[in-house]
Amino acid sequence: MRNWKAKMLNQKAAHPKNKPDQIIQSIGLKAEQTIADIGIGGGYFTLRFAEIVGEKGKVYAIDTNPKFLQFIKNNAKEKGLNNIFTILTKDKLDLPENSLDFIFMRNVTHHISDRIEYFKNLKRFLKSNGKIIIIEYKKGKNFTFHGLFKHFVSEEGIIHEMEEAGYQLEKRFDFLPDQHFTIYSKRSEMINKG
Repeated sequence: MRNWKAKMLNQKAAHPKNKPDQIIQSIGLKAEQTIADIGIGGGYFTLRFAEIVGEKGKVYAIDTNPKFLQFIKNNAKEKGLNNIFTILTKDKLDLPENSLDFIFMRNVTHHISDRIEYFKNLKRFLKSNGKIIIIEYKKGKNFTFHGLFKHFVSEEGIIHEMEEAGYQLEKRFDFLPDQHFTIYSKRSEMINKG
């Protein structure tokens, strides 16, 4: 089966246990806005975002896996969505500056080595009132996949790193069973650390 991994990731994202509708409602994405989905996996949320923002909105689908990006391109074409722009990235992102209302990262932060520097660099892509949404695995039990392979970052750790990178915690949600969910905005006073 082609793209079985992308399909599996989409099934998992769409599962009622993972509360996708509640996640989307909590974000507050609107028509004509622009959002970047970093680490799209199968693109479940990318497609949902594209439907919400409509033709005058934009969704940047960003991943390190070209197969995932091709999968989302094919799905977008099937659904007649022309507002998804795919970006293959390895290190640094190249997006229009001051253009994003939201950056969405679900189950991605544990893959980033220098998160503070990474989040500092994301700031330039956000509008002044732009927000970063982070959903990340909780530690869980040692014998789970996430526990064994260290595929998690603590909520306290992310909050601390985001503060170091110049953001402030705006909202925190606790309705997800296996993940924590936080939203950040840029701090009004800019951090000028060399």
